[in-house]
Amino acid sequence: MTASSSHTDPQLQQSVSSGKGVPSRPAASILALFCSVAVIWVIFDQLTKVYFEGSYELGQASAGDFGLFRFRLVHNTGMAWGLFGDSTFALGVLSCVVCVAILVAFLLWPRFAGHRLNWLETLGLALVFAGGLGNALDRFIQGFVVDFIDFTFIDFPVFNVADIGVTCGFVIIVIGFVVAERSASRVNELEMSSEPGAASNVDGEEEEPRG
Repeated sequence: MTASSSHTDPQLQQSVSSGKGVPSRPAASILALFCSVAVIWVIFDQLTKVYFEGSYELGQASAGDFGLFRFRLVHNTGMAWGLFGDSTFALGVLSCVVCVAILVAFLLWPRFAGHRLNWLETLGLALVFAGGLGNALDRFIQGFVVDFIDFTFIDFPVFNVADIGVTCGFVIIVIGFVVAERSASRVNELEMSSEPGAASNVDGEEEEPRG
């Protein structure tokens, strides 16, 4: 019984570390992080839009530049670079679909990714969700998205806080996934090296049978 259990335990640990048998329900701390970041980012996005809508005329730019960017109020009924202009409602629906997909991914992450959510992946998912929701609210309530951040060193579409959340969120998700996969690989290597007989295999020595 002792030998059998010592051989089985590492396999169980390896299955848990790789995401097999891990409960799909996110931990309370992960859920709290996701909700907190999403709520804070949506509020921040909406407050900045309200400020620039009340302080700037449409098309007005800030008096001076702020290093690499300036402020300029734009109402966008399409996507970046003028794509799908006057498709506000359809793009709003698309944003909602993305938000639902993010929620499903958050709730079922171990089944999709093979490991539990870490805090980086949670942060990234929350930012993407909040960004999509922030722009969707604009499209359904006002009929356009309020953009106000304008790069001065390149020809780039004017954007907003919600767009920053979506872009940075995707980058953070990728980083978090890579970190999780590397950690799982290291754990698996350590578990394999600690299995019974691993030391004798490394030394290349085997016990001869007794006659």
